[in-house]
Amino acid sequence: MFHLMFSLPCLVVLVRWLWPLPVSGRTRLAGAVVLLLASQYHLWSRLSSGSVFSPEFPKFVVILFNWAFGAILLLAVFQLLLDVGALAVALARRRRAPIAVRLRIAIGIAAMLLAALGVMQAIKSPPLKDLQIEVRNLPPEFDGYRVLHLTDLHISRLFDAPWTRKVVDDANALGADLIVITGDLIDGNIAQREADVAPLRDLHAPDGVWVIPGNHEYFFGHREWMAYFAGLDMTPLDNSHAIIKRGAGQLVLAGVNDVTAPSTGAPAPDLDAALRGAPAGVPVVLLDHQPRNARFSASRGVALQLSGHTHGGMIVGLDRVVARANNGFVSGRYEVDGMTLYLNNGTALWPGFALRLGVPAELTRITLRRQAPRTAPSS
Repeated sequence: MFHLMFSLPCLVVLVRWLWPLPVSGRTRLAGAVVLLLASQYHLWSRLSSGSVFSPEFPKFVVILFNWAFGAILLLAVFQLLLDVGALAVALARRRRAPIAVRLRIAIGIAAMLLAALGVMQAIKSPPLKDLQIEVRNLPPEFDGYRVLHLTDLHISRLFDAPWTRKVVDDANALGADLIVITGDLIDGNIAQREADVAPLRDLHAPDGVWVIPGNHEYFFGHREWMAYFAGLDMTPLDNSHAIIKRGAGQLVLAGVNDVTAPSTGAPAPDLDAALRGAPAGVPVVLLDHQPRNARFSASRGVALQLSGHTHGGMIVGLDRVVARANNGFVSGRYEVDGMTLYLNNGTALWPGFALRLGVPAELTRITLRRQAPRTAPSS
């Protein structure tokens, strides 16, 4: 089903774009073969590693596949829009409205150029995004406290050791008090990713580096990876919490498992267990890979939830579809029943679909601020 779904754009391109072109049968056949090979990128990934989520090809091949796959997807969308336009013109004129060859060629070139731009935007080092978030009941000692939020690194053949080293160096230079990583750190097993993950050992902040699992950790051995991260001086939060102290002030940092955990036999996310024993009246910052349970988090008194998973939708327009699959959340800041949800676009993204158009990656430095007291309206 997975491979069939990702084959549909190729079918549209073959039937509605390639076949009507005035070229020889041999050229059509050669083009069809290339398109079919490129459209099965995830099948070749599965054959290379046993998983569609971990393409074990040289980096330039992964880049080439992402460009070709992205071009097919964009071209399918452009062709469908062109068909709808032609249909509208035909209905208005009450006669057939053929699509000019130059228009077909133009959308083909546009799709290839946009796909190339999208891949370039996806694989470059993420820029800094600075923001301030007010937190209710934040102790004075934490006013101005800086949290660096990383998520969805997807360390892989595409986001490899040099890329990880650059992210670590950039992160350390930002002077955060605390670093949190909200899941999907890897694509691949430990043997495949050991060298690429190694730079994470050098991440440092005064109050430590904390990590929770995302859904991709469960694809590649959640327990082994969380233990491995602990060996890199990152502290896992599996349905648990820690207390961060500054003088007399306290902050609860909690983390839950991903919602996909039960499908692998791992414990489900359990916010109540994560908060059990936490001191009353202390603001809670929750790490939850996916944003979909934000309203439940708010009902449990969480002040700030940090999430990832959506990659911000990756492409303008596609973000609306991604939002529908995540209870309306896709990118940025949301106020949810008195709680702030910050949904990070991702430090990187899945190497199986590495395109960004209008939705940049981010290194997110959050400065916590005390929430100003609300004044009663004057009578």
